[in-house]
Amino acid sequence: MKDIRPWVQETLRERLPKEGIGVDFTMGNGNDTLYMAGLVESGHIYAFDVQKQACETTTQLLEKHGVLDKVSVILDSHSNMDKYVGDQMIDVGVFNLGYLPRSDKSITTQYETTKEALDKALERLKIGGVIIMVIYPGHDEGAREAQLLYDFCKTLDRHIYNVLLYQFINKNNPPHIIAIEKYKTVINKRVGSPV
Repeated sequence: MKDIRPWVQETLRERLPKEGIGVDFTMGNGNDTLYMAGLVESGHIYAFDVQKQACETTTQLLEKHGVLDKVSVILDSHSNMDKYVGDQMIDVGVFNLGYLPRSDKSITTQYETTKEALDKALERLKIGGVIIMVIYPGHDEGAREAQLLYDFCKTLDRHIYNVLLYQFINKNNPPHIIAIEKYKTVINKRVGSPV
């Protein structure tokens, strides 16, 4: 069985085409951003974080590997992704929830802004596209965020989305994945229209 990181990377490799658009909603130290930048040629990656340290570390990493031109490094909340991505459709998105490793652990992702970003991502997700959320329930806010995300994802229309929970259940509070695949076009329903 694949551990979390290899699973994420394999899924990104399968779903992000060379001309594709990817979003790293929580760039952190830039590892997912770098990986996606290495997969695209004419495509583009948008990477978000609210911490200046994350943006600086990621920029240095991308410069070192010669792929900074493929990435927009954005010091802003992922909940504002629409201001940068606009109406572009995306192929993949990655959330690594929790706090920035080796930094202030009091600064964590919050369900409210994560949910807002997720809603906007799902609106822009292409058919066959995937949103991956790596969840860390081992701290109080992480456990709260995880439960609220489970509850929300259970409500996603099964005729439009496949939702996967990838988790090792014999470990104590391990990170795990919720992956959302869009496989059918969303049709805007109007009041009184046939379902």
